[in-house]
Amino acid sequence: MPAVRAVRTLPAAGAPAPAPAAPAQPSPPSRLRRALKAVTPGPAPDAGGAAIYRRWWLPWLWMLPAIVGAAAFGVFPFLNTLLLSFTDAKPLGGASAFVGLDNYTRMLGDSDFWLATRNSVLYAVIVVPLMVVLPLLLAVLVEKNLPGIGFFRSAFYTPVLASSVVVGLSWQWLLADQGLVNTWLRKAHVIREAIPFLSDSWLILLSAMGLTLWKGLGWYMIFYLAALGNVPKELHEAASVDGAGAVRRFWHITVPGVRQSMMLVGTLTGIGSLRVFTEIYMLGGSTGGPGGADRTLPFYIRDVGLDPLSGNAGYGSAVSVALFVLTLGLTLLAQRLTKEDDES
Repeated sequence: MPAVRAVRTLPAAGAPAPAPAAPAQPSPPSRLRRALKAVTPGPAPDAGGAAIYRRWWLPWLWMLPAIVGAAAFGVFPFLNTLLLSFTDAKPLGGASAFVGLDNYTRMLGDSDFWLATRNSVLYAVIVVPLMVVLPLLLAVLVEKNLPGIGFFRSAFYTPVLASSVVVGLSWQWLLADQGLVNTWLRKAHVIREAIPFLSDSWLILLSAMGLTLWKGLGWYMIFYLAALGNVPKELHEAASVDGAGAVRRFWHITVPGVRQSMMLVGTLTGIGSLRVFTEIYMLGGSTGGPGGADRTLPFYIRDVGLDPLSGNAGYGSAVSVALFVLTLGLTLLAQRLTKEDDES
């Protein structure tokens, strides 16, 4: 048979040409495909380089271990403490009952709580200003590159590396009635009887403050050394040419140049002062001084909340919440002062 050839008919003269067929619209992707596209690596819009293969969840994936750790060891304990403060839970567990605000009412009428609060606040009021100023003076002394200055920097930093327990035992030996300090003062005929550093309530508290200062000087000295490196040397040279002495240059150039670091040191020291425990325990004993007169808030929380026989975890949690509020207030105050300083 002869092959049949398709004949294409041409439109008649003057007839309009047929419109081209519209392209077929692609069907929308299914929900499963959209979900897979959202979570699988692939080109991202408005991105270049390696970032085109990066998805929104990838940074969160790298942060996941830190987030889990913060939630497990920070957020959950805080919420659990807040809930326990409304119960009469025991330290070793067991049945507990909801008591509402009874723990907070008891706390407000507890003279021991207010004594511990006074000691903690007094500790912060005395230690914070000294810890802000003394490491700065120390950093100014060791800032210059003089022969052998590295030895002094290392010597000042050495107490930071020592354990708090070891340092406390050393101070016990130094401040005991037959210790090094009293022995030297007797031989120098300055005193006749031993100074009761470890038996008088006020001297125990002051000795603990001295221990905190001695151990923290080297640590905050490093903060100030880093800040002093950012103060332009030209300002000191110009002020020196104009006849400004060392004290005047310190107040008008050094202090304004490290003001942010001073605020940071004050905040960190204030938080640490409100949480002090080891120094009081090592110098005042397990009772926190004679009759518990030197107990701070962490010390008081241990006594009332963690004692396995007579402790009340609910009441201890309420005191912990009070300590948190006090610490938060100090932090917000420091931020407010920093903000006002920046605006001025």
